[in-house]
Amino acid sequence: MHRLKFLLLIGILVSCNSNKKQSIGNEQSENPKTETEQKLTGNQIVAKLDSLDFFNLTDQSELEQTKNEMVKSKDELNFFSGTLRGETMDFTDNRFYWIDCEELFEIGGLTEYLDKVKPAFEKLNLNFNYANEKNEQSENYWKHTIELNGKEYIAFDGAFTDKDWGIAYANFISILNDELELQNSKNRFYPIRCDNGGEMVLLTDKQFEIVKENYPNDNEHPKKLSEWKLENGL
Repeated sequence: MHRLKFLLLIGILVSCNSNKKQSIGNEQSENPKTETEQKLTGNQIVAKLDSLDFFNLTDQSELEQTKNEMVKSKDELNFFSGTLRGETMDFTDNRFYWIDCEELFEIGGLTEYLDKVKPAFEKLNLNFNYANEKNEQSENYWKHTIELNGKEYIAFDGAFTDKDWGIAYANFISILNDELELQNSKNRFYPIRCDNGGEMVLLTDKQFEIVKENYPNDNEHPKKLSEWKLENGL
């Protein structure tokens, strides 16, 4: 009798352990599937971004093409990018911007790129007027300032190093974001990369989260400015 009770107890313990392992195995096999399901398709991403007003700066005549190209870029390349307008380096969505960081750093570059982003500010019904650009330069040092909407900003201030382009690029984005914040806009510029073919993109926080959740976290996709500066030693 005691032997029978002992065997029954062993059987129950083995059965419980087997069920536990099966449960753990099922959870492990389901997790990868859940992660895959969280990634949206190109059409789903465009629909999400559209509901968050991503395309509110796009001209109606270019809207369909802009959306279709973004769908294709996601589904075929898993890449978040806009559509260039013809043979120009301007994007049809008015949110992506090409930046030659060498040109931006040099004299004349700052106002050139301020002119490029001005239409986006105007489409958002925000003020955007610059004046009083000043340069103080010696052999190894440069201080470059400009007023934007009456507030003075530092575009560059320091000795020349191999990080000049990155500093100018980060300062440029910081200047623009400060003006967006001062005018109570939900939009911010996010850095992507800084070189002769640099890029940045204008997003709201919610739009940025959609991008972050569905595209690779690499040097070809937008990051918060603080994160980008840290990764680039600035």
